[in-house]
Amino acid sequence: MPGSAGRYELHEVPFEPGQTVLDALRWIRIHRDPSLAIRFSCINANACKECMISVDGRTVYACITRLTESETTLEPLPNKTLIADLVTEIAPPDERLASDR
Repeated sequence: MPGSAGRYELHEVPFEPGQTVLDALRWIRIHRDPSLAIRFSCINANACKECMISVDGRTVYACITRLTESETTLEPLPNKTLIADLVTEIAPPDERLASDR
């Protein structure tokens, strides 16, 4: 829920070399938490630019950021309005639908 306090959850994801953070998030949605809110469209190749999140304190695209075997901290984008889980408002105000204002 927008404006509510966040929390961290620990998920163990089977690691495969070359796996991206987006692959891991999709695995979590399929196998552990179907309610996990994430944003993506293209699945790979940095084409849609919708999967931006913070990974270990760095703003990255989840679709091209490689997962490591060590513990990784994922957070919503800093300084953006939180919508749910890892989803933040990324559209500039003048590009949002009138019903969003």
